[in-house]
Amino acid sequence: ALGWACWNTYAGRPESDTPRQLAMNLLGVGLYQAQHLEEALSVREAALSMARRLGGPAEHILTLQGNLANLYGQLGQKEQALRLRRDVYAGTLRLHGEEKEHTLIE
Repeated sequence: ALGWACWNTYAGRPESDTPRQLAMNLLGVGLYQAQHLEEALSVREAALSMARRLGGPAEHILTLQGNLANLYGQLGQKEQALRLRRDVYAGTLRLHGEEKEHTLIE
């Protein structure tokens, strides 16, 4: 309920508005924690799309992709999860190189 209330407060603001982005994140987390996985998937897909449109930092986009990949996996969408995991690994490799611990974790 808090996630929806937060989202309703900021939904009318421009996409680039930080409180709007945080509200979307809070909504996605709340839906996920309440096990409303299909709804959380829609919110997380929208958040990733928005971050890409706004030219968000690569690290942030990789985090969003990783979270989305985990959710795809939980929903049984293994091919999509694997595709995104590979994208996250490739992006992390580009950002941090192959010797960094962060890359090895991905």
